[in-house]
Amino acid sequence: MPDQTAFRGRVLIIAGSDSGGGAGIQADIKTVTVTGGYAATAITAITVQNTLGVQEVYPLPLDLIEAQARAVLDDIGADAIKTGMLGSAAVVERVAAILDSSAAPAVVDPVMVATGGAALLADDAVAAVRSLMIPRAALLTPNAPEAEALTGLAVADLDGQRRAGEALLAMGAGAVLMKGGHVPGQTVIDLLLTPSGETLLEGERFDTRNTHGTGCTLASACAAGLARGLPVEAAVAEAWAYVAEAIRRAPGLGRGHGPLDHGWPLRRDR
Repeated sequence: MPDQTAFRGRVLIIAGSDSGGGAGIQADIKTVTVTGGYAATAITAITVQNTLGVQEVYPLPLDLIEAQARAVLDDIGADAIKTGMLGSAAVVERVAAILDSSAAPAVVDPVMVATGGAALLADDAVAAVRSLMIPRAALLTPNAPEAEALTGLAVADLDGQRRAGEALLAMGAGAVLMKGGHVPGQTVIDLLLTPSGETLLEGERFDTRNTHGTGCTLASACAAGLARGLPVEAAVAEAWAYVAEAIRRAPGLGRGHGPLDHGWPLRRDR
């Protein structure tokens, strides 16, 4: 029998379910798996959605969310924890307590709005994310609107990304990946800030509608890298390259914001 303690790459994902498969738990599982990790989950909400948008959101009971996480941590364990859609201040508080019970580094994706525009975080929960999740994040992965909501600073260019990222570091995040997809420009610049410096990741801006689940996918790929023991800079660089290619290879499914090609590494030689 293989030695379970020798395996590195276990990621506990605490997030919502996406029936369309492009974002949320479904995207997270695909991403962690193809990037070399093992995905386990604690589902926070079930959504009714497709590429056209989110039609319904059904939050799960707090005790059920916690029971899922505890069952995984008590038996399988985790080398990293990734959080996505939390939905309410009460869920944020419960998830913060779960993070405190584990030594695994947390990748916190502060999901607030779906690609199609649906709100996925209650207004009163933003303060809870700010006070409870940011200080517990080994890596925080906000897009520009999320960073603006968390810091009160405008994020319209690279300087804005840097100022907001520095503010989030000051609020307690271990590292911040400021995503630049919402920032105007011919290229997309993501900015990784850590206490020891910054790293720019710059690439082609694809003219595509197929970006559903990009944030979930990037955060999960980062978590998989951290779970495998990579330093944060290497984990982010690897995840960034994976997501860029997944966008480039997007299959064009649906009539709205289509999903990425999460499984492209399985077909890299085709």
